[in-house]
Amino acid sequence: MSTRQDFSRILLLGVVAFGLAACGPAEEEPATAPLQVSLMTLEAHPLTVSEDLPGRVAAFRSAEVRAQVGGIVHRRRFEQGSEVKAGSVLFQINPAPFAAEVDSAAAVLQRSEVAHARAALQVERLAPLMRAEAVSRQAYDDAVAQRDQAAAELAQARATLARRRLDLQFASVEAPISGRIDQALVSEGALVAPGDSAPMARVQQIDQVYVDVRQSAAALDSLRRQDGSAALAADILDGEGKPMELSGRILFSGIEVDAGTGEVLLRILVDNPQRRLLPGMYVRARIARAHYPTALSVPQQAVLHRGGQASVWVVDTHGRAQPRAIELGELVGRRYRVVSGLSAGEQVAVEGIERLSPDAPVVTRAWQPAAAGH
Repeated sequence: MSTRQDFSRILLLGVVAFGLAACGPAEEEPATAPLQVSLMTLEAHPLTVSEDLPGRVAAFRSAEVRAQVGGIVHRRRFEQGSEVKAGSVLFQINPAPFAAEVDSAAAVLQRSEVAHARAALQVERLAPLMRAEAVSRQAYDDAVAQRDQAAAELAQARATLARRRLDLQFASVEAPISGRIDQALVSEGALVAPGDSAPMARVQQIDQVYVDVRQSAAALDSLRRQDGSAALAADILDGEGKPMELSGRILFSGIEVDAGTGEVLLRILVDNPQRRLLPGMYVRARIARAHYPTALSVPQQAVLHRGGQASVWVVDTHGRAQPRAIELGELVGRRYRVVSGLSAGEQVAVEGIERLSPDAPVVTRAWQPAAAGH
């Protein structure tokens, strides 16, 4: 019986102790730890806003090499793909028929000169006799007519000889312009004529080239208003967007807007001394749209968008985060230009902003931008 009383007494003491512990003062919750964020300090810097437009390369000048006389091609006198000078002989057409025609025309000219000289001498002889009435007026007039006819035949013979000499000269087919010549489209032994549909070869001047891009008419008006400024320059990029260290000058050559797309041709003149740009090549043209000498910009990842309003987290002098509504401008290189809402010298949180709340204490460290290409 005493054992049962001892057990009841121990149980009662345990219940009382538990009740006293439950009625004791509650422990305080630990304070919230500051959040760690990466900060950047805003600094004004010059900013150029540009646009990359796809385009095609076109030769500065292009000329087709064509025969001006008909004949058999005897020789090709250039190396395909080489540089040629204007006036250099590219093809030689058989000159023998043209040389023979020159000799024939020269003989006709000589005969006409003799006939004209004889007719002129006859007029000189009859002139005093006609004045002395030793010959009739009719005879004198006939002699004058023969002289004039001989003069006309002489002029025609001279023109014919000049034409035959031109034909002989045209038997040597020359380069119409200086530039790089493409493949030969005819070979030795081919019969060519002035009326052929296909040229004998093509020469393209590519020490300067055009880059043709399409641009909306509205954007073109913006460029025209900046005429004379740096906006008229364009940098050339390859098809993958990598700089080629080539630049050009924008020409406003388009005079018609495409009714379907609302675009106009924009032509860029580019110096191409190393012949890196070839006609037909696909490239990109980076065209400056605007330049801001003192712009503020923030990384794209630092900007939050809620209900159409952009905002960032700014850390004040007390080390607490505060939301700030801002107005954004252009996006350039993953950074937004800030139109309003921020000032130079303020600190903007870039990383660690997911759990921030107004007046939240933060632990800061300097933000390190990712290396280019990562």
